[in-house]
Amino acid sequence: MLSTHSVHFSREERLGASWRTPAPEPDDDGELPNHCVQYFVAGHLPVKENDRKRRYRSLVSTYVNFSPGGRELLVNLGGEQVYLFDIYSGRRPKTFDVKDYVLPESTNGVCKEVSEQVAEALSSNGTSIGANGVAKHIAHASGIKLEETLAQSSLPSTQPRSPHRTKELPPKVEALKHEANRYYCDKKDFTSAIRLYNLALKITPDSAVLFGNRAAAYMKRKWEGDLYAALRDCHSALCLDPSHRKAHFRLARCLLELMRAREAQDCLQQFKAKFPDYAKYRECQALDRDISTAVLTMSESDSDKDRPESSPSRRWQRSDQQSDQEKALRSRACDYDTRYCGHCNTTTDIKEANFFGSNGQYIVAGSDDGSFFLWDRHTTNIMRVLRGDESIVNCLQPHPSYCLLATSGIDPVVRLWSPKPDDGSSDDRCVSEPDTAATANQRRMNADPLEVMLMNMGYRITGISDGSDDEGGEGPVQCRTH
Repeated sequence: MLSTHSVHFSREERLGASWRTPAPEPDDDGELPNHCVQYFVAGHLPVKENDRKRRYRSLVSTYVNFSPGGRELLVNLGGEQVYLFDIYSGRRPKTFDVKDYVLPESTNGVCKEVSEQVAEALSSNGTSIGANGVAKHIAHASGIKLEETLAQSSLPSTQPRSPHRTKELPPKVEALKHEANRYYCDKKDFTSAIRLYNLALKITPDSAVLFGNRAAAYMKRKWEGDLYAALRDCHSALCLDPSHRKAHFRLARCLLELMRAREAQDCLQQFKAKFPDYAKYRECQALDRDISTAVLTMSESDSDKDRPESSPSRRWQRSDQQSDQEKALRSRACDYDTRYCGHCNTTTDIKEANFFGSNGQYIVAGSDDGSFFLWDRHTTNIMRVLRGDESIVNCLQPHPSYCLLATSGIDPVVRLWSPKPDDGSSDDRCVSEPDTAATANQRRMNADPLEVMLMNMGYRITGISDGSDDEGGEGPVQCRTH
């Protein structure tokens, strides 16, 4: 039986409704009026254009959907991840500006009279130190206890204390952080570490330490978009604590790996000015050399672009130049608010992503491995992975009023999913190791197209379909968490 219901819109939504005003028309030159077009794009994607062409990857939006309240836009991006945009916040992509993070006047970020042994230990494990140069209960990578080393050094106690001291975390958050650090340092399981940092940040969203630690895990995992997510976390950490040394150094590294070498150079120069005692250590000097090489390569590339274009390829590149209006539109593009990782979207161009739950508190999307993923909307953690098809899950539609989800794919059936009674019975369609499935999907997205075609035909490709690593793992990883 059908029942009536009402939909309420806020004043902001009513005034911003597009149907209240007619669509503007282009002028005589074909130029559109200002603010009638708005781009939404993940901040790291424009610099990946050339890399995408080399790897024969297609980055297209296969599905877009508004949230129940109409404020957010969910986008399933083929060849990448699922992104959620806040259409009213106007969040801009993160860049680097030397004026963004300025240390308070009471501290210059310099730790005076720190012995070479102590400074080397701090550089080796990436441990941040406070304004008075003291860090306790953190083990050096080689087994030396830092608290013992610091006890032997004569550090002055008259150093000005930074007003941005690390705040004490609640016991539950401290336990989550400790467990995440264990996954990061001991098990090298960066996905599990990120999941725990997500939970901790949901409880304490103003912790620079948590943002800095999660950035380190993103930089090690390196899934699609992880480097840019790490860059955003470094920004968040520095906004909360401008004296966060590790976040500043990681920010320079992220900018370099995102092919923004000149920004990385400015960032590292500011780092050395803020923390001159650390400018002479090998990590900083090695990064400085890498950035200088990248900047030199960019300068040579810019010189090549200024030469006469005679070859057919160079003439084609010239014809692909952007108009001034297009450049202006791209400069005003809005960045994503959150992203959801784990599925694979490279084979079909109709793969959906949708809101699920009474308040849209979950995100669901299909995958090329025959599964569909369910994420927590706020923490972005994977809540469940279910086998929805023998090949590919394309469509997912929630029931408008009941907790019921319809899925379909290549199989000639439509499956309906609902909560099962808590009677202890197992669900044979539930994937027992969602992190393994997510890792395999990330490798699948970067696989050769021929390998993907063979996998879709049922062949097993070692290292992609099973989530294993042909290269024998990540190798030794230095512990760089607090």
